[in-house]
Amino acid sequence: MTSLHDSMLEIGRQARQASRAMLRASGAQKAQALIAMAQALSEQRTTLQAANQRDLEAARARHIEPALLDRLTLSDRAMDLMVEGLRQIAAMPDPVGSLTATTVRPNGMQVAQMRVPLGVIGIIYESRPNVTIDAAALCLKSGNAAILRGGSEALHSNLALGRIVQQGLAAAGLPACAVQVIDTPDRAAVGELITMTEHIDVIIPRGGKSLVSRLAADARVPMIKHLDGNCHVYIDDHADLEQATRIAFNAKTFRYGVCGAMETLLVHRDVAAQVLPGLAVAFHKHGVTLRGCASTQALVPQVEPASDEDWGTEYLGPILAIRIVDSITDAIAHIERWGSGHTDAIVTQDIAAAARFQREVDSSSVYVNLPTCFADGYEYGLGAEIGISTNRLHARGPVGLEGLTTLKWVLQGNGQTRG
Repeated sequence: MTSLHDSMLEIGRQARQASRAMLRASGAQKAQALIAMAQALSEQRTTLQAANQRDLEAARARHIEPALLDRLTLSDRAMDLMVEGLRQIAAMPDPVGSLTATTVRPNGMQVAQMRVPLGVIGIIYESRPNVTIDAAALCLKSGNAAILRGGSEALHSNLALGRIVQQGLAAAGLPACAVQVIDTPDRAAVGELITMTEHIDVIIPRGGKSLVSRLAADARVPMIKHLDGNCHVYIDDHADLEQATRIAFNAKTFRYGVCGAMETLLVHRDVAAQVLPGLAVAFHKHGVTLRGCASTQALVPQVEPASDEDWGTEYLGPILAIRIVDSITDAIAHIERWGSGHTDAIVTQDIAAAARFQREVDSSSVYVNLPTCFADGYEYGLGAEIGISTNRLHARGPVGLEGLTTLKWVLQGNGQTRG
């Protein structure tokens, strides 16, 4: 029998070969494949949902939490969104082959950069089977080959969706191995995937902090990742307080489970008494538990005491930490100490304070007068996204099609020689 190690190496070899073919794929071919996938999803909805039902039954037998069951379910709404997403990505401009502005050197030589695929991307994700379609579509559109390893709880759903993807590739004359779904629930396959440096160019994990931490510790292949989204909103002493209240409330309550949800609210001491009591009432009506510093508790008695653990926690739920600070300097220092480098915001009408905050806060996205829940590739005008990166190199922030490509230098001359 073929060992898991050998099987994974063969998947890697096939992906590398397919990535070479994808370099030759035209924008029209890639769009054709995506449209064919959308059509197949629509036509095979019953078959796909039957596969999904097998996963749901197994999950219920293991008493999986309701929230996880919801993420696992391929509802009619989820299917509609996948179809629409494929059509949207098909219609987006093809980033591959585009050139930066050309510089002409004194000797007449022309210098530019061309956008090209990364090559082979391994994507490791947990219970959401729709990620199979999202990841396949984005990798395909950006000219990459992809190896997808979803959670074992969604195995039947992911394999059924993988067959849809390969039908779309075949319809456009593209290699089936351009997108491969690993068909074993064996966790050792992940260990193989993240160490296959000869065949895989980058790993993108999509999952909880424990998954990403484990992969980051063991991976030899470079990763595009973020561990958590401990996001802050700072209300400055020069803020429009009505605006600040709306922004802070929306940043927390838009959706608790998104990585851009506000987890800590920082408020300048000079405006805290005007802002916090009203906000506390609004949060209480929305079922949000408040934990705060001693100054916050003095203003709002129902606030529970906050600990260092609260300042460093991504709650992903209806809990909010609040701290009153003496200055923008203190706010920036708090974010530097406890933030995760994801998304942070200031609410202020002071142009100098806004500029300082955006310059000094070292996060992948820094906002002025906006809630942190805008941390989404679609909201940035990127279309779809593969995830959000807090890396410093290559991609940072929401990773869309352009983030799945890199640049190479292209030069053109007319026989010049170097003297």
